[in-house]
Amino acid sequence: MKMTRRHFLRHTAAAIGAGLAAPAIIPASALGRDGAVAPSERITMGFIGVGGQGTGHLLGGAWTYVAGGYAGRKEVQVLAVCDVWRDRRERACQRVNDHYAEVYGQGSYKSCEAYNDFREVLARPDIDAVLIATPAHWHATMVVMAAAAGKDIYCEKPSAVTIQESQAIVAAVKRYGRVYQAGTQQRSEYGGKFRQAAEFVRSGRIGKLKEIYAYRDGGAIFWPPLFGSGKPMPEGFDWDLYLGPAPWFPYDGKTGPHRFDVGELNWAQHHYDIIQWTAGMDETGPVELFLEGDLSGYKYANGVVVYGKPHPDEHVGGDGGACFVGTEGRIAVDRDALVAHPAEIIREPLRPNEVHLQRTSGHANNFLECIRTRQRTICNEDIAHHSVNAVLLGGLAKQLRRPLRWDPAVERFVNDEEANRMLSIAKRPPWNA
Repeated sequence: MKMTRRHFLRHTAAAIGAGLAAPAIIPASALGRDGAVAPSERITMGFIGVGGQGTGHLLGGAWTYVAGGYAGRKEVQVLAVCDVWRDRRERACQRVNDHYAEVYGQGSYKSCEAYNDFREVLARPDIDAVLIATPAHWHATMVVMAAAAGKDIYCEKPSAVTIQESQAIVAAVKRYGRVYQAGTQQRSEYGGKFRQAAEFVRSGRIGKLKEIYAYRDGGAIFWPPLFGSGKPMPEGFDWDLYLGPAPWFPYDGKTGPHRFDVGELNWAQHHYDIIQWTAGMDETGPVELFLEGDLSGYKYANGVVVYGKPHPDEHVGGDGGACFVGTEGRIAVDRDALVAHPAEIIREPLRPNEVHLQRTSGHANNFLECIRTRQRTICNEDIAHHSVNAVLLGGLAKQLRRPLRWDPAVERFVNDEEANRMLSIAKRPPWNA
């Protein structure tokens, strides 16, 4: 019989009680009193990638919205951090353990372990969920492996760097029955501005939707042909594991999270996630891809055209948002503002008979709640798949330098084998399985 954390703690407590002659003093917080969550009820987590984005999630940042990040949540216990940079993982681990020592009033309290190889984190049976904030070329490979290891997953954007990878994520999450949340938090955060914009547009406040301005165009990934003798390797850095699925080449001093990106692969998924939601296209995608100069755009089957550029007369929409143009006006939204022309379009609150979309109390809150309830998150694997596809398809049009026709039902280009060969990319063993 598989032993749950609750059974383990109960049996361990009994054994300790029988073996000690003197009474032990245990903090009330460790027992779930004084407003704390009992250890057996906490969600245990591992953090893979603790650079700027990962550390923000772990310990608090502009996009986490809870003081102290996940480590600061009473219902979470951080058991592992992982990074190919030794200094990063050791520093993050120490900060987590110092935090818990202070919370539980025990100076020697140690909860968190540091790892170089993420596979060791996935192998731990006591970890419920992982948060992945690694370089983008690792995302899908780690998500698939985490799902197979029985972990629930929060993964930063871009969700994947090829269409085939995104398909593999959907298949793995469903096969293993895992909870998946994409790090496209705009559906949950920023005072509900993005949700309100989507509700107004889908309720017909701007008339019939005709055009959308994305402010960002498509993106893709490319393994560059790199040769040479390389540079001295920094101490405490695992270059081979940093490269992972990418072809091996000598260390060249470049270790940014988006070094293999082409176009707007990193940032664009925020924009296209909101476009998909607002246009009512969460279950499908473009049918035609086109180019305007160096920028990509696309068309939906209903005739709505999406331009990968700013609206010529609207400054709102650049920070993660878009501008939606209809027959009777336009609405633009980003992280700072929600505006309409004419202004009265959004002055009246949403009426009961208009479109009401899902609300959450926060993106991380939604993820943790769904871990407990086994419900689907607001940015689940299917939603993430279609939003990142919109980005990647535009990136392929940019690489091929020509228009493309796409069948979203079968997820293949129409009569274009050259384009279909670019739905995947070669990966280095053993990450190509």
